[in-house]
Amino acid sequence: MPSGKTGLGRGLGALIPGGGGVDEVDIDLIAPNPEQPRQRFDEAALDELAASIREHGLLQPLVVTRLVAESGAVSYRLIAGERRLLAARRAGLTRVPVVVRETTPRGLLELALVENLQRTDLGPLEEAQAYRRLAEEFGLSQEEIARRVGKSRVAVANTLRLLGLPEPIQEGLSSGQISEGHARALLGLPDTASRLRAYAEVTARALSVRQTEELVRRLRAAPPTPPAPRASRRSDPDLAAIEERLRRALGTQVRLERSRKGGRIVIQFYGDDDLTALLTRLLRDDTDA
Repeated sequence: MPSGKTGLGRGLGALIPGGGGVDEVDIDLIAPNPEQPRQRFDEAALDELAASIREHGLLQPLVVTRLVAESGAVSYRLIAGERRLLAARRAGLTRVPVVVRETTPRGLLELALVENLQRTDLGPLEEAQAYRRLAEEFGLSQEEIARRVGKSRVAVANTLRLLGLPEPIQEGLSSGQISEGHARALLGLPDTASRLRAYAEVTARALSVRQTEELVRRLRAAPPTPPAPRASRRSDPDLAAIEERLRRALGTQVRLERSRKGGRIVIQFYGDDDLTALLTRLLRDDTDA
């Protein structure tokens, strides 16, 4: 969706020194920023923006820095406006409006990070990774980052916490399998194992954010479950695979416990609705008869 902003934003404007008019340059002379923090672009949104540019032109100029080769040839490196540049190319523009600013390679990275962070369509993990780069590579505190991007320090800190989630959960967040609300709820669990177990349940049962928050509350309140004896697992290497099949079939956590004379299957449920759904699955053959 095209941005309704007409300026560069408080943080980006403060980072770009000096003023200057708008020039028009050959679009083929503009190279993308290699430090672009955004990893994913919405193709449908790019097509919509390209259609708007065809009809109305590129209303907001790109921000670039000038590059001069030893031969004297002039080209440009993009600082801000990656989506607009991509959409302008799709729209077939050959020349685009730009504002030229002087900056260093280090400043180019910082400007790109801040510009992207001030836009609303950056993914939560991309946002968190950009915050981390500002902290690690520029030595900025959370308070300083917050001032530059126009957010509260608490918001910056909470977003950075997403990077502490296990990789499978981060992948689910990036792909859209879960939302940022789901991910924040899972952060309420104390360790990687419990987060992964809860994540498996959230995805298997397609839980809402509110249901996920309730699940996390119940898991935190529940007494710790003693681990299955290691000897049993070593003697039956398929036990985990059987548990996984049952979990997927029933849509909830399942634990198999072996003993010398047999064992038991422990099936978890969280309320009357869960119990009813489990009974429906387990007694499907009887109800179909």
